Amino acid sequence: MPKSPSAWKREVPSGSPFDPEGGGQLAQDHRTPAFHQAAGCNPVPPAVVFLAGLLTALPDRNVSPVAGAIFVHELKREHFQGAFPSIPPLPSPQEIPSDTPITFHAQLLGYPDLPRWLRYTQRGPYRPGYLYGSPTTKDVGRQLIEVTAYNRHTYETVRQRVIFTIVPSPDAPMPYQAEFFVKNRDVEEVLPADAQKQFQQALDIMLEQKDWSIINITSALDRGGRVPLPIEGRKEGVYIKVGSRRPFSDCLLETKSSDNQFRCSLDQQPVISCYDSFSPQFRVDWCNITLVRADLSSLSVTEGVPVWGDGVLEEGSEYNPPTDSPEKAFLADYLLTILLPLLVALLLCLLLAYIMYCRREGVHKRDLKTSE
Repeated sequence: MPKSPSAWKREVPSGSPFDPEGGGQLAQDHRTPAFHQAAGCNPVPPAVVFLAGLLTALPDRNVSPVAGAIFVHELKREHFQGAFPSIPPLPSPQEIPSDTPITFHAQLLGYPDLPRWLRYTQRGPYRPGYLYGSPTTKDVGRQLIEVTAYNRHTYETVRQRVIFTIVPSPDAPMPYQAEFFVKNRDVEEVLPADAQKQFQQALDIMLEQKDWSIINITSALDRGGRVPLPIEGRKEGVYIKVGSRRPFSDCLLETKSSDNQFRCSLDQQPVISCYDSFSPQFRVDWCNITLVRADLSSLSVTEGVPVWGDGVLEEGSEYNPPTDSPEKAFLADYLLTILLPLLVALLLCLLLAYIMYCRREGVHKRDLKTSE
């Protein structure tokens, strides 16, 4: 017979991990009913958990991106993790399990995707997600982004609306812009503020200018780059665009010299006077640098190579298909593919008919040649 709870309790040795009176840690698990009762909360029925998982929503959050500057909004797992109904209220937020896989989905409210200027990335279900991008002056206004967090263990969802209030930049636009390709970083590794600050400081030291600021960050995959092999140390690469109101330094202008262009065509390192002082934490491809001046004329390092944009289609622009091809006569093709096989088939039919009907001896002639 199964033992009663009281009998089981009497058989638990004192000081055991299962002894609730002895301070056993297993008995103090926050998932047990005794713990919930001691904490002042009751266990949540499964039906309530399911219904609440469909209706749970966090308060709205307001952010204010600035047009012409990089904006990064981190989707923290801890912020959404505590709102899942399957995780009951706990006395301390530190007791929330950290092994819950959470993925995010973001979209413009009422639309299936994000705005043109905004992107979303998340490296894995155990890492935070990021909403990042650089709004333009055409995007100034209010945009509502709906973020849905999914608990991959219980299939629960938590929603939150992020209200983007895009404001125009108080400063004048930066006429001098330079874009660097960093080979040893993924986009998630340069989105945090500390990583951006490190890159900006390294750039200031190398160029001896203090007014460079990051304008945009784009993953190499959005530019048509290939996914690297799953080998340790392989990175996707990231494009970092910076801007300044001061003209380009001699160091940057050296990257587009004819000698360095020739070296880059031979897959050799260009000779630049200041790149040795750049931080070794960022491996910059000095053959893949684009300089843009106020007149919007692109000065690419490699001639004949198109300059990639930021991967976002301009507002109001449309795809213009090529003009109609000139008319072409298909009579010769028709005669060759249709009439020629029919003519050959007709000749074969006539030949077969001649053999079968014109070359027959007849029954009477056969009987005359046959002996009785």
